[in-house]
Amino acid sequence: MSSFLHEGDYPHPSNSAPKTDLLKTHAPSLDQLSIKKASLTFRAINHPLRQDMIRMIDSKGHVTVTELFVEMRLEQSVASQHLAILRRALLVKKIRDGKFMYYMLNLERLELLNKMVTDLLK
Repeated sequence: MSSFLHEGDYPHPSNSAPKTDLLKTHAPSLDQLSIKKASLTFRAINHPLRQDMIRMIDSKGHVTVTELFVEMRLEQSVASQHLAILRRALLVKKIRDGKFMYYMLNLERLELLNKMVTDLLK
């Protein structure tokens, strides 16, 4: 866990004057915009349908939106909307091959997200 949460950084009130501005040095990314972006990524993956989509893409390596909505028995617009959310969160990437658009997992981003969750739950 981050060191800014440890009591050792904050002197006991009876000691000398407390240190100030510890967040600037210990957690500089905890500004409102960064937290909002991170929360959108967590919200993108925290949906049962999108988790099923991620598992399906993982099992096949890459899929088209047609394969996704046919196999998952979804409306095409629903599949496209959920894929767009996953794309905006950079959890999936799209690659064009001729007239087909394939969606594949962004494994680097998912590994980072996995590490963040693991670290938060320690």
